[in-house]
Amino acid sequence: MTSGSADTSAHTSNSPGGGGASAGGVLASDAGACVSRSYEVQQLAARVAACADHTDAVLAGLARVELQSWQSPAGRAYRTAVSLQAASLRRSRAALQEAAAAVLRHARNVALSPGRPGP
Repeated sequence: MTSGSADTSAHTSNSPGGGGASAGGVLASDAGACVSRSYEVQQLAARVAACADHTDAVLAGLARVELQSWQSPAGRAYRTAVSLQAASLRRSRAALQEAAAAVLRHARNVALSPGRPGP
């Protein structure tokens, strides 16, 4: 008996010639596993999107601490440093948004690919 037939025997009855039913059982379980993995990947995409949204709050906080009324050279240097950090954060937010979109595309691909062997 091969390892493949041992795996399918758990999904079928012990009747002889049950190969067709076992293939259907395996496909159904594979489909269920794909749906489950797709849901987990969708949850990951939602967490990545939440991180991107959180950067908006941080950017708003940076805008509040810019100290526009501080006109000394130290104030200008501070605002320059804050604006550099804000620019970096905006780039990070864009990368997070792209990552969330990529993870969602992956979740759709996982859901559409039943029958593929899992990891």
